[in-house]
Amino acid sequence: MSSRNSSELPVLCSSGQLFLQPLWDRLRTREALIQSPFFPVIFSITTYVGFCLPFVVLDVLYPWVPALRRYKIHPDFSPSARQLLPCLGQTLYQHVVFVFPVTLLHWARGPVLLPPEAPELLQMARHVVFCLLLFDAEFFLWHVLHHKVPWLYRTFHKMHHQNSSSFALATQYMSVWELFSLGFFDMVNVTLLECHPLTVLVFHVVNIWLSVEDHSGYDFPWSTHRLVPFGWYGGVAHHDLHHSQFNCNFAPYFTHWDKILGTLRSAYTK
Repeated sequence: MSSRNSSELPVLCSSGQLFLQPLWDRLRTREALIQSPFFPVIFSITTYVGFCLPFVVLDVLYPWVPALRRYKIHPDFSPSARQLLPCLGQTLYQHVVFVFPVTLLHWARGPVLLPPEAPELLQMARHVVFCLLLFDAEFFLWHVLHHKVPWLYRTFHKMHHQNSSSFALATQYMSVWELFSLGFFDMVNVTLLECHPLTVLVFHVVNIWLSVEDHSGYDFPWSTHRLVPFGWYGGVAHHDLHHSQFNCNFAPYFTHWDKILGTLRSAYTK
């Protein structure tokens, strides 16, 4: 037994897995929770609300903190409780009534055993980036289609555009069809790339954060689009322009598809 462990250790070291192994070992001690049908819903809601909460606090403080005005895309707008609460309620309702039954059906097919080894750090980074690029392309096509076909827009996508000035909790204010479409893209991509379960969790965290930031209404010096060079990433002002003008900036994150299709519009030259 000890000789087997000692022979496996160099393999882990050479593959770069030891960097993530302690984290993965810690998560595997909670395997029963991770494998339960409740985990996807709990994980999704807590991550989403956790990312939204700082922006909600900023929105509450905004009228009394003039310094925030320089970072607000719409300085004269601050969401009211009458706008915030329905968005939060919609998210909770859809996850409980629609998402949970789907995860329950998936759980009923039988548990998927978690691998004992963590993924390699570089492999995880590559897979997260590839998943984001695939999601960006899929959502771009879906998004353009739902704006160009009036029936699709009225029936499925119009709900998300009810708030022309974005705020964090409006990120998931969408129809059930739209919610499941985005979830379907997520799951297809991680399955296609055969991502490690830890990579799947990291990708979902990154994806939720980017979507919340894009709808937050705040453009800070440390916002993601300012950290990505050459204008490859659109960011919050880029996506906010889509909400106000409807006919541009259809990609959720990156800018290359809008450049190719001629639908890119700069938020700083509007």
